[in-house]
Amino acid sequence: MPEEILQLQTIDVPVEAAGQRLDQFLASQLDGVSRSRVQLLIDQGDVLVNGEREKASMKLRGGENIRITGEPHPSPLKAQAEDIPLDVVFEDKDLAVINKPAGMMVHAGSGQNEDARSKGTLVNALLHRFKKLSSTGGDLRPGIVHRLDKETSGLIVVAKNDRTHAALGEMFSSRQIKKTYFALVQGTVARDRGTINAAVSRDPTRRTRMTTQPNENARTAVSHFEVVRRITSRFGKFTLVRVRIETGRTHQIRVHMASISHPVVGDTLYGGAGQLTDQVAAQAAQSKAARRKADPERLKLGRNFLHAAKLEFPHPATGKVLQLEAPLPAELEDFLSRLEQDAPKGVR
Repeated sequence: MPEEILQLQTIDVPVEAAGQRLDQFLASQLDGVSRSRVQLLIDQGDVLVNGEREKASMKLRGGENIRITGEPHPSPLKAQAEDIPLDVVFEDKDLAVINKPAGMMVHAGSGQNEDARSKGTLVNALLHRFKKLSSTGGDLRPGIVHRLDKETSGLIVVAKNDRTHAALGEMFSSRQIKKTYFALVQGTVARDRGTINAAVSRDPTRRTRMTTQPNENARTAVSHFEVVRRITSRFGKFTLVRVRIETGRTHQIRVHMASISHPVVGDTLYGGAGQLTDQVAAQAAQSKAARRKADPERLKLGRNFLHAAKLEFPHPATGKVLQLEAPLPAELEDFLSRLEQDAPKGVR
């Protein structure tokens, strides 16, 4: 929906929307308008609920009348250099490969303003480190040829000039760049290896998610997985898999593994558990004698167990094949160790 159509729009809140936040409800009602843009409208005073200005966090009761009187006017956003440490795996005059930590956004979104949400990004760190990057991606995404999700760690290649950016873009399009990930997924994956060939598109009902359900806007997505090891622990059963992707769709590995009923550990968006509970202790607590004891131990990762471990591609200028790797970060290694410390021998 074009933003100018937002002006003077009126929405009656249905009873079933009771309990929703104002910004959440409006984002679900206004096609093509992000939640951050809705929040900007509210902050500008261009959203009236029963004739009154309200906060974005207002909880609706149902039956309210919402009147939208303007359109969002975000201030221009341009990435700013920040002195943030970087793990540079490879660098020359044309490109660099960075081992990105989990929790770092690659770049700020176009709907974000100059505030904390647009700080601490990989782009900001790159600008401080390298000064000049390719301009193909615009002011928000200088140097960025591909992306990793915020809570995914690992290797990402960055272009320092437009010529290299174009060449890398063509390599990604023609699938010349080989990308390999490690993922810990829930449950026991039965097959030792397999291929998931399922087109991916934006979920029409939950816009923050992707889906493999048939959709006219779906794009081809292919992931090949191989079991590294299976783990049976007091926290449940899990499988560590190596995944090579032919395509790079948004959330591809996450939505693909969830589509075969094995969501990535920690990925609550696609059905993964936010925390794991000691199932042995939980069962024991069913007895009267144990109810007085402390709650069963819980294990929380705080991120998705997904890591871009390897990149392989010919250098755009020299043709030399680069094979770059990044080991599992300490928090993932520690998490695996916690799971495996009491796993029966021969089952890990």
